[in-house]
Amino acid sequence: MIQHPSNDVEKTLTPSSTVSENPSFTDEKELVITSEVQTVVYDVPDKKGNKFTRFLQYTFFSTYRKLFTFTFIANLAVFIGFIAKTKGAPLVSDVVDATAANLMVSILFRQENFVNVVYEIFTRAPRSLPIWIRTDLAKVFHYGGAHSGTGVASVVWFILYTAVVTRDYVLSPTTAARGIDVIAYILLACFLFILIAAHPTFRAKFHDSFEATHRFAGWAVVIVFWTGFMLSADEQRNINQIPLGLQIAKTPAFWFLCVITICIILTWLRLRHRDVYPEVLSDHAIRLHFKYRPLKPFYGVRVSTRPLMEWHAFATIPDDDENGNINGYSFVVSNAGDWTDSIIKNPPKKLWIRGDPLYGLLISARLFKSYIIVATGSGIAPFLSLMHANLAPCRILWSTQSPETTYGQKIINTVLKSDSNAIIWNTRERGRPDMIALTYQLVQESNAEAVFIISNPKVTKLVVYGMETRGVPTYGAIFDS
Repeated sequence: MIQHPSNDVEKTLTPSSTVSENPSFTDEKELVITSEVQTVVYDVPDKKGNKFTRFLQYTFFSTYRKLFTFTFIANLAVFIGFIAKTKGAPLVSDVVDATAANLMVSILFRQENFVNVVYEIFTRAPRSLPIWIRTDLAKVFHYGGAHSGTGVASVVWFILYTAVVTRDYVLSPTTAARGIDVIAYILLACFLFILIAAHPTFRAKFHDSFEATHRFAGWAVVIVFWTGFMLSADEQRNINQIPLGLQIAKTPAFWFLCVITICIILTWLRLRHRDVYPEVLSDHAIRLHFKYRPLKPFYGVRVSTRPLMEWHAFATIPDDDENGNINGYSFVVSNAGDWTDSIIKNPPKKLWIRGDPLYGLLISARLFKSYIIVATGSGIAPFLSLMHANLAPCRILWSTQSPETTYGQKIINTVLKSDSNAIIWNTRERGRPDMIALTYQLVQESNAEAVFIISNPKVTKLVVYGMETRGVPTYGAIFDS
């Protein structure tokens, strides 16, 4: 039997709000808890401000967009500095350095070790800090704004570079200048191809194509960039009358390109074909176990059956031996498409794993003294890692269809071990819950400092917006980074 409310108190919504008729999970105003011994009513307050101010604060000026904008402002300041230095058009060498620097930062924010260091720096702050500082630090998972911001900035810089070298070729049409010009246009085409394919609309509709474009066009960019750089360096050393090696070594773009190349190669040097130990949970979900290394909480891994074409990221769960020591890890795969469906129907014996494990959103829970866990469906799986870590008191709300049948008693027991009064809402029997009302109820009951949610994009955005606009720090995966 699944437990629902605290102290075996039956929690129900008012008759008008038990089940939302709108599939968007519209939030209701009141949640009523009834029992033989107590009745507690919590009103969900109105959202702060008006529609326009809420749009600006919680949608338009998101942390992701702030980081994106900051990178552009920083690049604009550099551009102005270049113009002031030359009192006119910036030098070609400066534009190349700026392009390579932005490209390097963009790549770094996709390199596992670098991102893990960033997470460690931001989430190791003491809980004694004021809550407003910790809530801002917890938004470190929006680092994708820095990745995309510097990526777009590198394209803008390279458009400027192409214009400058084209002008130089027109003024002095030498063989070397022609070669540099041709390479510039090839590289610009690759940059624009990547940029267009990375648009959120294209990514959502053609994700596999986006991945392939990003990967192969990205490799082409690095190869062509190196070629163009070496041609430019050879021409410049003839002008400066110095050895080619010295000309290369004293150029910042060379070192930026070295970092870019090392990051890309390092990830693929860690490609391994690992044994898999499947645990079938139901015809909708499977848990895949790996025993080649122990893995602590908060990490995610990328797996594939076709390593050059597609990769799938999963949050891992530490696996314990009979003595409670971590001896491996696992993750849950639920049916969400062709790839996951094939994994469930034909459990693999081996999977490709690339790169080092990567920290994810839930490591930000380190910053809080208490928090609420909100999940729908298989979104509960990443939280099993957080439950294993047992960082702080938590309350849990899990809405899913037939939890016992779909995910098994073992996962339910893990949830109830972390919160013996967890609300496990069976949508097949009870319909869709009012997620905002239930979440707000738990926040008020436990005086939690933050809410973490993992769900589909629609519900995640709804709950994050609904709680943030009512003054509750809420964190959910973003889908545009």
